[in-house]
Amino acid sequence: MPQPENPSSYSGVTSQAEEQTADVVTQTPNAEPIYTEWRQQMHNGLTKLQKTSAPLFDKTELFRICSSTLVPGLLQTAGYAAAVLRAVANFRELPVDDSAEAARARVERSRVIHEAGRRFTLLVEESVLHCQIGDAETMAAQLHYLLTASELPSVSFGVVPKDTRERPQSPRETFHVYDDSLVSVELVSARVRVTQPSEVSLYLKAFEQLRSMAVYGTEARTLIVKALEALR
Repeated sequence: MPQPENPSSYSGVTSQAEEQTADVVTQTPNAEPIYTEWRQQMHNGLTKLQKTSAPLFDKTELFRICSSTLVPGLLQTAGYAAAVLRAVANFRELPVDDSAEAARARVERSRVIHEAGRRFTLLVEESVLHCQIGDAETMAAQLHYLLTASELPSVSFGVVPKDTRERPQSPRETFHVYDDSLVSVELVSARVRVTQPSEVSLYLKAFEQLRSMAVYGTEARTLIVKALEALR
């Protein structure tokens, strides 16, 4: 059963002087845009947007994802992903709804979770398990898949219980950490890419505090089953 990883195994903690030096290095004219509006990213459709992340996934060894809203994309079923992306297409009033094809691309992109040499630490708030996306059948299938995927040897899946007392961290915006070099933050209007080491360190600190509050293994599975029973 995957267990919480040892915080000392992370390399994201650096001295203030090292961070300041690294921050200067990362401020280059050729750096990728740190703030990109979703409308700009979606003008060619949702399917292409899914595929643009594939190279980043292919080169990342350690994935850390914190989500307070949805099941992380790496663990989404095709049905759940299609429902999520269909809502996006409707909200954005896209001229073409390619959510079904985009969902297939998202699932294909998630193949990395079965590849050797990769590690995945995925955290969700318990409310994610009860936020029904799609119909009851779609949500049930997603929760059943979580029970299976959380058993994968490369996956550490944690749930922050809703009754956690005296939380050191309140629920945060959804963010993804790729190795120790990039944080991707999802806003309503845009995606923000954080690369400055001092800022990345703050996200790693928040992630560690959230991770320390989560339950894993049997306790996490109990919360998933509870959410399944609530659908009936």
